[in-house]
Amino acid sequence: MGLPNASGDLSTEVEVDAFRRLFPLRFYEKHLSESIRPDARPLGRARDTTISLGAVASANGSALAKIGSTTMLAAIKMEVMTPSMEIPDEGCIAIDFHMPPICSPIVRPGRPAEAAPVVSKQLSDTILSSGMINLKELSLVSGKAAWMAYLDIYCLDADGALFDTALLSAVAAFSHLEIPVVSVNDDGKIVLLSEEQEGMSDWEPVNKEKRKVTLSSIPFSLTCILHKNYILADPTAEQESIMETLVTVVLDSCSQLVSLYKPGGPVLAYTSAIQVSSILIFGGTKMFN
Repeated sequence: MGLPNASGDLSTEVEVDAFRRLFPLRFYEKHLSESIRPDARPLGRARDTTISLGAVASANGSALAKIGSTTMLAAIKMEVMTPSMEIPDEGCIAIDFHMPPICSPIVRPGRPAEAAPVVSKQLSDTILSSGMINLKELSLVSGKAAWMAYLDIYCLDADGALFDTALLSAVAAFSHLEIPVVSVNDDGKIVLLSEEQEGMSDWEPVNKEKRKVTLSSIPFSLTCILHKNYILADPTAEQESIMETLVTVVLDSCSQLVSLYKPGGPVLAYTSAIQVSSILIFGGTKMFN
């Protein structure tokens, strides 16, 4: 008696899967009308988030961040540079976002991913405009030497909300960052000291021990899909490909608006922006508590 039921269940499952593939938008709209997604996640709920610090031993600061299946690896390498004459007492931050073919089937070998430079620009604008890092803290000797922080973020799995996960990994990497010990050598140049040389060198120290960077106004973001009267927080890659109206809101740890990004689509209603911000404030408060 069990076989007919099993056969019927299998047939139904195949029909549902076929309908999902042939009519993905209609399939999702059937679930949206019940305020839930096909995976049973409520529309306003983000996926689980995990952060692991110190993921790259050779970096000065690093972190592995995951939102759902989307995974980012961020690593910071510090190098001494000569500051510009316009800002002699400030360091710099250079950010690169990488999407290797392993992260998604839509990224092909030998071709740069279209999303990579967009996310890279978003990250640079957000981190610098938020005031999270005081660039004066990266100064060593005014007009002569300062730190250049090279932040590289690698997307290991691209399953939606790329910017949100990349920003999370960047903030986590900077929280793990330790400024290396440097000294002035006999030629008057600033040089990095290895761990073996720390405390044993006769050169004049610029900073005697490793130190952390002060983080303030920490930015965090939420990407949502706007479809008709529905708002879907933290969409997957499948959801982003079906319902293309996206909006990303970035707030700082004081719930002040840092930026709002919306690539094309219909005009964003003011009430929609408020709703997305409200979801982010609630979720961000839980994240930082």
